[in-house]
Amino acid sequence: MGMQGDFYQVLKEQGYVLGLSGQAGTGQELTIATTILAFKYRDGVLVAGDRRATAGNMVMYDRTDKVLEIDRYSVMAIAGVPATAYEMARILEHSFKYYRRTQLQELSFEGKLRALSKLLKENVAAALAGTGAVAPIFAGYDAGQEAAKIYFYDILGAEFEGVEYAVSGSGSSTIRGILHYLNTWGEQSLSAMSEEQATVQALRLLTCAAEFDSATGGVNRDAGLYPVIKFITPGGVRMMPDLQLRSLFESRVSKSA
Repeated sequence: MGMQGDFYQVLKEQGYVLGLSGQAGTGQELTIATTILAFKYRDGVLVAGDRRATAGNMVMYDRTDKVLEIDRYSVMAIAGVPATAYEMARILEHSFKYYRRTQLQELSFEGKLRALSKLLKENVAAALAGTGAVAPIFAGYDAGQEAAKIYFYDILGAEFEGVEYAVSGSGSSTIRGILHYLNTWGEQSLSAMSEEQATVQALRLLTCAAEFDSATGGVNRDAGLYPVIKFITPGGVRMMPDLQLRSLFESRVSKSA
């Protein structure tokens, strides 16, 4: 799960307090996360997220993992308050593991979707109070239907299937239009792209989101910071290494290349 729990420590060090005492009006801003996306490509689903977390106009952290592996065949990408999202991810991870060990089989994909919806509904009070809103994307491989699937949620727990793609976060409005354009009038549909082509598009999309949304972190080559990109195929979840991202960014994305 990587960076889970880091924000609790960051917030403490910066003097921020989670909960009602940390709401607007007290002069304190909650840390939030920003742009995430998922789309189907030739071999499965690609899920990507930038790495910036902000509190108001302050950049709190630039190494956030917003694409969290829940089990071997599913990931949850987070947009919203990281502390709440990470807690949801932990609960899901343990719930899926508990089911697998007690029932000696994987929880159905439908069951996984319901589990996340239930957590979001239980978090409605905090979301409406402005202290724990999370609008995640859940993507995975449905072994029962032998298909990769994408779902996105609102903060009240309603789930929607992204037939081809899904976006969430403050920079999502920028890239949603681009995804529609690419999928409709591009040289090939998103679902026909190879892994490398899909990765290049994800890097370009998050670079665009960072251009127009200050809460979205782009690529920082000097610091070696690249988005987190993971693939879900019938073989499971796999992460694209930073070295490959760097090579693709410099050869296919950066105009200075």
